[in-house]
Amino acid sequence: MSQQPIRPQSFKEQVFFRKLRTRVDGKAKVDYGLTQIKGIGRRFAQAILKTADIDPNLRMGALSEKNINTLEEIILSPVENGIPNWMVNRKKDLRDGEDKHLLGNQLEISVKRDIDRMKKIKSYKGIRHQLGLKVRGQRTKSTGRHGLVIGVQRKKIRAQMAKKRKKKEGK
Repeated sequence: MSQQPIRPQSFKEQVFFRKLRTRVDGKAKVDYGLTQIKGIGRRFAQAILKTADIDPNLRMGALSEKNINTLEEIILSPVENGIPNWMVNRKKDLRDGEDKHLLGNQLEISVKRDIDRMKKIKSYKGIRHQLGLKVRGQRTKSTGRHGLVIGVQRKKIRAQMAKKRKKKEGK
């Protein structure tokens, strides 16, 4: 009795999405493999697979070229391919008012642009970003203290400053 090979002969160690300009690990299951693309989370990946009618238990490297192309098409235009518009990451874009799903560099650039806009108009969130504080209502009394002067060091600095003042007054 011959055993069936675990991997098909056409198995790829890395899958390259040409239009997205992204490489994905071929050993990962399809739904987790899609999350390696910046801008796609687990829920969105599951919706893509359901729309493309691909088994989520397959490995990325075992997908045919046809399946990879269909995944690419759905990722590039999700709303046109049946994914609900509340799932996209850019609803009612400020520039053109469309529902978009941004990926990779576009996502990073748009987030940076949004933060800069908030800083420019001096909104509450923009001010919090400028000051380097928490933006989304988290507590700040006991957490997020990295980068600030610690109390013991502050006392040492005060003592040094007091010594300098005494030397100046003594002269």
